[in-house]
Amino acid sequence: MENSSSRFLGDRQIIDKTQFIRLILQSLSSLGFSRSASALESESGIPSNPPEYSAISSQTLAGEWDDLISTIDSIPDVDLDSRSIARFLVWKEQFLEILGLDEEQNGVVLARNLLWERISGLDLDRKRVHRLARVLIDGEGVVGAEEKERRRLGLLSDLVGLMPERVRVPPSGRLEELVEMAVMRQLDSCFYHNSPREVCLYEDHECGREQIPSKCSQILHDHKNEVWFVQFSNSGKYLASSSSDCTAIIWMVKEDDTLLLKHCISGHGKPVSFVAWSPDDTMLLTCGNKEVLKLWDVDTGICKLTFGSPADCVISSCAWFPDSKKIVCGSSEPHNRIWTCDFEGNELEVWEGERIPKVSDLAVTPEGNHLIICSSREIWVRDFPRGKEWVISEEHSITSLSVSSDGQFLIVNLNSQEIHLWSILGNCKVADRFTGHKQGKYVIRSCFGGSNSLFIASGSEDSQVYIWHRHQGKPIQVLSGHSMTVNSVSWNPTKPHMLASASDDRTVRIWVGSRNPCQSPFP
Repeated sequence: MENSSSRFLGDRQIIDKTQFIRLILQSLSSLGFSRSASALESESGIPSNPPEYSAISSQTLAGEWDDLISTIDSIPDVDLDSRSIARFLVWKEQFLEILGLDEEQNGVVLARNLLWERISGLDLDRKRVHRLARVLIDGEGVVGAEEKERRRLGLLSDLVGLMPERVRVPPSGRLEELVEMAVMRQLDSCFYHNSPREVCLYEDHECGREQIPSKCSQILHDHKNEVWFVQFSNSGKYLASSSSDCTAIIWMVKEDDTLLLKHCISGHGKPVSFVAWSPDDTMLLTCGNKEVLKLWDVDTGICKLTFGSPADCVISSCAWFPDSKKIVCGSSEPHNRIWTCDFEGNELEVWEGERIPKVSDLAVTPEGNHLIICSSREIWVRDFPRGKEWVISEEHSITSLSVSSDGQFLIVNLNSQEIHLWSILGNCKVADRFTGHKQGKYVIRSCFGGSNSLFIASGSEDSQVYIWHRHQGKPIQVLSGHSMTVNSVSWNPTKPHMLASASDDRTVRIWVGSRNPCQSPFP
C-alpha cells in the first residue's frame, strides 16, 4: 500500500502529488518546453493524461459513441447519477448528429430508434426526453457538419466534469491561475502595494509606507485665492486647478515629477469651482458658481466655446463621454435639467421636469455606458444602452462623486464625515465606509487612485489629506502641510506615486512616494 505521505506534498500534506505534477506538465507544454515535459513524464511515471481521459477524448472527438459508452462504464468509481447523465449527453449528441444526415441515410429513423430504445429508458427528468422528441418533429437544433467539432469539444468537457478527479486533466493555464490567485491574495492584504506588476514570487509580499505618496515635493503658489478643485488629465501629463480667484491653471507634469505652469486661464467673471478633462486631453471644461461653462483648447489656452449664459441656467457639473465629442451637463437653477451636447454647443438630448433630480455632481463611466447623478441624498444611475435607471439612497447629504477607472465602483463624500463606496451595477448596499477625515460645512472631494485604483484619497476640513486602502476603513496615511481646508485631491492615473491636493490656503501641493518597485533580496 502506498505511503500517504508520498501521495501528498507540502507541510500540510494537502497537495495531491499526481495532480501537482500534471499541472507542471501542462504548464511546461504550454510554455513550449515539450522535451522537458516528456522527461518529467518518464522520470515521474505520471502521464500528462490519464489513460481513461485519453480514451474518452479520442472516442468523443471521433464520434465513436458505443466505444465511448463502454469506456465510461468501465470506470468503476463513477456514481450512478453521473453515469446516467454521461449516457444521456453522449446519446443526445449522437441523436442530434444523426438527424443531420440526409434522407438516403435514414437519419430520422435512426434518431427515432435511438430515442426510443436508449434515451427514453434512462432514469432522468422526462422533460429532457420530451425536448428531444420535439426536435425530432420540428427539426430545430439539428447539428450540421460544421458544428460537430465545436459541439464534441463541449461534450468532452462535460463528460470529464462527471468523472472522478483521477480521470481529469488540468485546464489550460491552471498552474499560472493558482499562482496568480496566491499573489493577488497577498496583494489584497498589503495595504501599501502601489507598484503595478512588481511582485517577486520568491518570498511573501510586503510593501512599506514609502510606496504611498507622502512627501510634499512641490508647492504651487500661482493662484491668488482659495483653490477649490484639482484634476490630473487622463494621460497624467497635465494637471488643472481652479480657484475662487476666477481663474484655472493648466500645469505640465514633467518626467522628473515636477510641474510647470502651461496656461493661466482667465475669462470667468466668478469663481471657478469645477474642471473636466476631455478623454483625449485636448480640451478642458470649466464652470463655477452661477457661471457659464467654457471649453478651452489645452494646447493654446484659448477659449473655443462658451455654453449658454448665466441667465439661462446655472451649470453645477459636467462630464465627457469617452469619444471626446459629447458632454453631459446638469443644472438646478432656474429648474432641474440634464442635457447632452456636442462641443459646438448643440443640444442632443434633454431631460427636465419634476422627476429630474437637483444635480450636485455627475459623472459618466469610462466606457460611456452609465450616467451617474448625485442629488442631495440620492445617487441616480442611468444605463444608456437600455435606458434602465435605479436609485441609491443615502441618509446624509452628498457633496461630491468620483468613479473608479474600471467603471465598476463609485465613492461619494457625505457631510456626515464618511465616504461610501458603492457598486455601480445596482448592488444597493454600501460596499465599504471610510472614516477619519473631517467634513461638515464645505464641499470636500475624494478620488480613487494608485495601482489598479486600490486607494482612496480625500481632502478634509482639518487641513490634511487622508488616504485609505480600498479594503481598510481607517486611514493608512495622513498628509500634513496645508494650513487650511483641503477641498480637492487628484491621483495621477499614470504615475501611481503622485497625488495633488488643493486648499483654501491658496496652494496646490504635489505629494510623491517611491518610484522604485518592491525590492527583493534575491538578485
